[in-house]
Amino acid sequence: MAPVNVTDNSFQQEVIDHELPVLVDFWAEWCGPCRAVAPVLDKLAEEYAGKVRIAKVNVDENPGLSQYFQIMSIPTMMMFKEQTVVFNQAGALPEPALRDLLNQLVELEIPPRDEAEQADPQSENAD
Repeated sequence: MAPVNVTDNSFQQEVIDHELPVLVDFWAEWCGPCRAVAPVLDKLAEEYAGKVRIAKVNVDENPGLSQYFQIMSIPTMMMFKEQTVVFNQAGALPEPALRDLLNQLVELEIPPRDEAEQADPQSENAD
């Protein structure tokens, strides 16, 4: 299974709402370190198929996401689990570091949100 190309329009469905944890690689064609990490991500996408989704966002083609997440340098790796950003780091990471991060992502448990928090995050301040 290859990494999934994600766009401004498909990010919510393909990353935020996806049932698996997702590693997102923000990259561009002209970025040397991005091209260097691409084969590693291809390999890891195969190895972690069914456990973690690997997604790629081309920052040149998807400026909305780059702006929203304040991507200042590429590559930037972000990890999402249960609609939560759990990791964000700029720079190309070596394969062993990515593998460790993916293992941690699989094992990470996100504490359940309080139903009142979900309904109205401002409710605590409503005195």
